[in-house]
Amino acid sequence: MSTMSKKNEARLNSALELLFYGYRAFTALPDEILAERKLARVHHRILYFVARDPGLSVNKLLSRLCVSKQALNAPLRELQERGLVISVASEQDRRVKCLNLTEEGMALEAQLSASQHKLLSSIFNICGPEAETGWRMVMTALANNSPDKLQR
Repeated sequence: MSTMSKKNEARLNSALELLFYGYRAFTALPDEILAERKLARVHHRILYFVARDPGLSVNKLLSRLCVSKQALNAPLRELQERGLVISVASEQDRRVKCLNLTEEGMALEAQLSASQHKLLSSIFNICGPEAETGWRMVMTALANNSPDKLQR
C-alpha cells in the first residue's frame, strides 16, 4: 500500500472537488429538463449517442455506454414507449436492432445538449484556446482509461 503525502492528497482532493462541482454545473439544466419528464441522465446519454449516430445498433450503444444489456433495457424501453426512440431491424441482418430518434426525441436531445454546448462554449471563450486544449487532453486521458486499468 503506497502512502501519499498530505500535499499530494490535498492537491488530488482539490481536483476531485472541482470535477464534482464542474459536473454538477454541466448537468444542472439538463437534469431539470429531464426531471420534468421523469427521465434521468441515462436517458440523456442514450439520446445523445443515438442522435450522433442514427441507425446505431443496440450492441454498439452498449459498448459506447459501457453498460450491460440489463442496465440498458429499462431506460431504452422507456424511451421507445414514450415515442422518443424507434428500433428497426437492420437491412443487412434482421436480428440486429438499429436505433433512431423520432422528431420528438431529436427535439429533446437538442434541448438537452444545447445548454451544455452553450456552457462549454462560454467557458472555452473565457479561458482561451490553451485551456481548452489542456481540458481536452485531460478528458481524453480519462476517457481512454477503463476502470480496470485505473485500479492497477
